[in-house]
Amino acid sequence: MKNFISVIGVGLALLLLALIYDGLYILKEDQQVVVTQFGAPIGDPITQAGLHVKMPFLQQTNIFDKRIQIWDDEPREIPTNDKTFIFLDITARWRISDALQFMKSAGNEIRAQSLLSDIISGTMRDMVNKSDLIEIIRSSDWSETTMSPTTPQANIGGKPKLGRDKLIDNIVTIAQKATPQYGIELIDVMFKRVNYTDKVRATVYDRMISERKRIAAEKRSQGEGEKAEILGKVDRELKTVLSAANRQSLNIRGQADAEVTKIYGQAYSQDPEFFAFFKTIESYKKTIGENTTLVLSADSDLYRFLQSVKTNQP
Repeated sequence: MKNFISVIGVGLALLLLALIYDGLYILKEDQQVVVTQFGAPIGDPITQAGLHVKMPFLQQTNIFDKRIQIWDDEPREIPTNDKTFIFLDITARWRISDALQFMKSAGNEIRAQSLLSDIISGTMRDMVNKSDLIEIIRSSDWSETTMSPTTPQANIGGKPKLGRDKLIDNIVTIAQKATPQYGIELIDVMFKRVNYTDKVRATVYDRMISERKRIAAEKRSQGEGEKAEILGKVDRELKTVLSAANRQSLNIRGQADAEVTKIYGQAYSQDPEFFAFFKTIESYKKTIGENTTLVLSADSDLYRFLQSVKTNQP
């Protein structure tokens, strides 16, 4: 009897452990789960991390990743609108936004990658087929002809020009409309690499070199214009400074000449005869050199002054 009770106790303990083991589960921060019973979903997906309870043995947990995942495509050769063949290598980021819908439609991540390949690759091919090669190469804010910044609304020949950035935005917008039915959120699409076939590589490189040269010439022209403008400003400022300096110099010289004239007038008023004599001697000093012979007439001022000096000597 005791053995029987012991066996029952052990069996109950094992059953309790089994119930606890299968009835409790821990959900990590980067996971979400859909609980199913006999294959049918029970309630909404559980996204809150922590310890959760389910009916043991009857219910199963289907765990899915909540993190952003990467989709990579194989390089594809695609013709553009201007009949140029290019190799495009693209990638995308996505995540499971609705685990229940994802389980019903896609089932697993391998199937989801295949669905994304069909959606994104098909959309990309359609957009590239409708675009010229230059629209895939250039940025959306750069001109088609000069590869320099321009207005994004620029239209050439009535046809809207997109550029690589807006081309990718259009691919994302179109593809995002198809992914929610699979419980998938498409975050973005990026061009990893754009390569050319051997037939068009040389032509494309020549065009790129030509575009770079046009940009360099444009920049040099702008630099020469700015240089001429700066030199013009410097020349105007120099003429302004010199004009002011000359005006100030003439003003100072005029004041000095007036002061000299005033001093001369004061000296003349004190002794007119001496002043006249001094000025006469000063003039002869400037006109007569070392080897000059001076002949004076009897009525000259210098002779008269010399004669008067001789007469006045004691």
